[in-house]
Amino acid sequence: MDVIVNNTPSLTGTIDALSSKNYTTRYLLVAALAEGTSTIYYPAHSEDSDAMRRCIQDLGAVLVEDDEKITITGFGSTPRPTGELNVGNAGAVLRFLMGIAALGEEITFVNTYPESLGKRPHQDLIDALEQLGAEVDHQEGRLPITIRGGKPQGGVIRVSGSVSSQYLSALLFLTPLLPQDSTIEVLHDLKSKVVIGQTLEVLEQAGIVIHASDDYMSFKVPGSQKYQPANYTVQGDYPGSAAILAAAAVTDSDVTVTRLMEKSKQGERAIIDVLKMMNVPLTHENNVVHVQGTGKLTAVEFDGDAATDAVLAMVAAAVFAEGTSRFYNVENLRYKECDRITDYLHELSKAGARVEERQAEIIVHGRPEGVEGGVEINAHYDHRVIMALTVVGLRAKEPLRIKDAHHVAKSYPGYFDHLQALGANVEWV
Repeated sequence: MDVIVNNTPSLTGTIDALSSKNYTTRYLLVAALAEGTSTIYYPAHSEDSDAMRRCIQDLGAVLVEDDEKITITGFGSTPRPTGELNVGNAGAVLRFLMGIAALGEEITFVNTYPESLGKRPHQDLIDALEQLGAEVDHQEGRLPITIRGGKPQGGVIRVSGSVSSQYLSALLFLTPLLPQDSTIEVLHDLKSKVVIGQTLEVLEQAGIVIHASDDYMSFKVPGSQKYQPANYTVQGDYPGSAAILAAAAVTDSDVTVTRLMEKSKQGERAIIDVLKMMNVPLTHENNVVHVQGTGKLTAVEFDGDAATDAVLAMVAAAVFAEGTSRFYNVENLRYKECDRITDYLHELSKAGARVEERQAEIIVHGRPEGVEGGVEINAHYDHRVIMALTVVGLRAKEPLRIKDAHHVAKSYPGYFDHLQALGANVEWV
């Protein structure tokens, strides 16, 4: 389905932030890896988190869910034999479970999104799993991927972090279950380093001990550990909320978003700091963000590596800022559901924004007067692109039609419902 975004001068109201996709998928996984029953309160419901639910059930976990919680009886270190796993379009779910597949006899990850996840690379993780003795059949590092694990023992594992931190997270979930101690050495650079902090936080809550260097470039993991059943509460999601906050910033607004922890380890929390740097009037107290937007913003420069999933929303706000903004150290945006630099900027340009790309930078020449709009734009099946383009549409002089906007459900199924509740003039067609 497409969505039409009409010019919306003002937004008003209060919404609860959706639950964090990143934390939900991690809690689901550690609960499945425990022997016993865990409870997760306020789990996210999105295509990604639902993919993890589906896959851990296929691997032998037992799930019982009601409105506010899910209980999971795990399979421990022995996933049930299964022929195929379908992770949908969820890259993190695929990579985390590729690690766990090394514990099984043979698992094939199928390719159901050839134009999105099917194009994304996984070679660095494949190389690391082969160091542990797994046999991997693949298509030049891409789906479909078959993993024959056998009985990995542990030892020294080297993995590149230059494309994605998800490869490292996959190894951090796997190695505590191996019989011998492991040392993980990260090669080159480590992208999205802050997300590793989230993985380590969840592992610690699950009773796992990992000794990490201060720079997260090396890890010592004791072997023969067991995941402990536990109770977890999922915090509010900054990546999804970033687009709501950006929408409030570029309009005349009085918008409140609750359930956003001040001390969260989510790197996308930086959306608060960036909007403040852009002179957006807002407060953040007692896990509540209150934006009283005027639609008037100033340009900013920002290192986006620590806040990858909020950068597109920041760029959308910068489209209407006075001056030239620069978002740098963001090359890993190119390796997401689409190329979030080239593809996104192409659509922004069609809508009337003035933007430039470098290999690892996005440059935005602000247009405080607004953009023309009046075009159909392609979101490339990417939930973050859909949300960010919607923000731009609120300040377009003529309506924007965003194709296939239903793919926003990958992370934020209620996004357009929340915008409409705040007064945004958006409609499905």
